[in-house]
Amino acid sequence: MLDALVLFFSASIVNNFVLVRFLGICPFIGVSNQLSAAVGMGGATTFVLVLSALLCALANQYVLVPLGLTSLDLIVDIVLIAVTVQLVEIVVKKASFSLYQALGIYLPLITTNCIVLGLVLLNVSLRHSIVNSMVYALGAGAGFTLVLVLFAAIRERLTLNDVPTPFKGTAIALITAGLMSLAFMGFAGFTGSSV
Repeated sequence: MLDALVLFFSASIVNNFVLVRFLGICPFIGVSNQLSAAVGMGGATTFVLVLSALLCALANQYVLVPLGLTSLDLIVDIVLIAVTVQLVEIVVKKASFSLYQALGIYLPLITTNCIVLGLVLLNVSLRHSIVNSMVYALGAGAGFTLVLVLFAAIRERLTLNDVPTPFKGTAIALITAGLMSLAFMGFAGFTGSSV
């Protein structure tokens, strides 16, 4: 139980996929203008991360390795991620059409979001079990959502403040992201090793 908690904390805070590993930057910058869209994108991405981690771990452990087809793991992973994203897109469209419209092009782009494929490949390279793969994915999704929500809240506040003209828009967003990254990198070493 303690190992699962350390793995979750490591994926969400210490080795945050956005601010420490620098994966998933596109939706981090693109969807963080509104807090509601950030929450929706974080939830959708977390669901995709957990489900694709499960499906890819099952496919790897019970199909590819026993049949000696591990060279096909990247292709299989990409197909499973694409199927998972299509499922999420259908569910979000039916459940909340306004959220579906707010997420716009970024929802189908979860398929090519490097955080999803990076997580699946890290699970394989770190030799996580199926349960640890899902805990790691849940931690990565929680960290992604946390960072996205914090960044969206900061950006909403920045639009109300008097920012010097050269720093308005994307410039202040990138400066803020850099400062957030420094803050998250301050957690390095908490888990004893990089997981």
